[in-house]
Amino acid sequence: MAIKNAFYAQSGGVTAVINASAAGVLETARQHTDKIGTVYAGRNGIIGALTEDLIDTSADSAAAIAGLRYTPSGAFGSCRYKLKSLEQNRREYERLIEVFKAHNIGYFFYNGGGDSADTCLKVSQISDTLGYPIQAIHVPKTVDNDLPITDCCPGFGSVAKYIAVSTREASFDVASMSKTSTKVFVLEVMGRHAGWIAAAGGLASSPGCEIPIVILFPEVSFNKEKFLATVDRYVKEYGYCSVVVSEGVKGDDGNFLSDQGLRDAFGHAQLGGVAPVVANIIKDGLGLKYHWGVADYLQRAARHIASKTDVEQAYAMGKAAVDYALAGHNSVMPTIVRESSSPYKWSVGMAQLSNVANVEKMMPDNFISEDGFGITQACREYLAPLIEGEDYPPYKDGLPDYVRLKNVAVPKKLEEFKI
Repeated sequence: MAIKNAFYAQSGGVTAVINASAAGVLETARQHTDKIGTVYAGRNGIIGALTEDLIDTSADSAAAIAGLRYTPSGAFGSCRYKLKSLEQNRREYERLIEVFKAHNIGYFFYNGGGDSADTCLKVSQISDTLGYPIQAIHVPKTVDNDLPITDCCPGFGSVAKYIAVSTREASFDVASMSKTSTKVFVLEVMGRHAGWIAAAGGLASSPGCEIPIVILFPEVSFNKEKFLATVDRYVKEYGYCSVVVSEGVKGDDGNFLSDQGLRDAFGHAQLGGVAPVVANIIKDGLGLKYHWGVADYLQRAARHIASKTDVEQAYAMGKAAVDYALAGHNSVMPTIVRESSSPYKWSVGMAQLSNVANVEKMMPDNFISEDGFGITQACREYLAPLIEGEDYPPYKDGLPDYVRLKNVAVPKKLEEFKI
């Protein structure tokens, strides 16, 4: 078997553990130098491949690569760029082949969510449609937890842990102030169409630590009267209330409450700002004093409180991607298979990319309470193992001691390509 180089890139919104998947890819590849030569990383995702902006990962030490396991964000830069179909933009695919040929690349590892799975699927088809041998493996990642087939998505467990912890801590705060000041705290979390992250806020309330929490899911149309009645009841019973609202909550008219009329590179609505909308509804409807916050980047960058389960699964997905490529697979994605919830046991599986790309996994109906404002026991049993365990990074001078790679550029061999 001729030795081929590999290409690895990160795509979409980064997470607290996407670099753990990178570590899994790079460390596993370094164990198979008889089959994989150099792993080149794309600077800023697939754009790095199109513009021949490659990073030589062999320039970084084993210790630096190992440090990726506890370092948040994307070590090589990410992007929001979706390849069009071969029929729509053949020149991009021909350019990819030029770059792959120039640098002897035979393996393609793309680390991202649903749109990235679509990109990886299209690259995997180059072998058949354009006659260039390439094995494309998708490495799953998304805080939204909305990829199909896999039980959960690397990145989600750590966000869920952050939101559960933050909701509990903020609730303790508002409870202490509620007699003479703030009665309601509203926390806005990510989640465009699926309410997985918002659901994690429900974990903040547990036996022995009961907290009045109202969750607003994208899957449940917002009903103002019903919502205000629930908040009012909780405040009268407990003296305070916490609200966890997904950015993707919609009204009865089907429009996002937080739609600003802007679109991102994938054509998705640019959301954000639903927390003040909900807070004002509470103020106008009930006259209660409130505070609101937006978790935003904090929720997906919080490596200091990452879930140990999530870190281990993220690394395992990177390792499995290389193992599958070496076994001759193409157009597949490693998955997490839940074998039991209590005790929690999981294994690595495999899915065909054609069954993953452009498919969104929503919250099951039986995970949302009957009133539409909370989680069920089934949801709690699903979520609880995913936030278990701590995997703290090393600290120096009171701060996490994260690594930064050299990111040495590979000399270019081709003419400039404009995207």
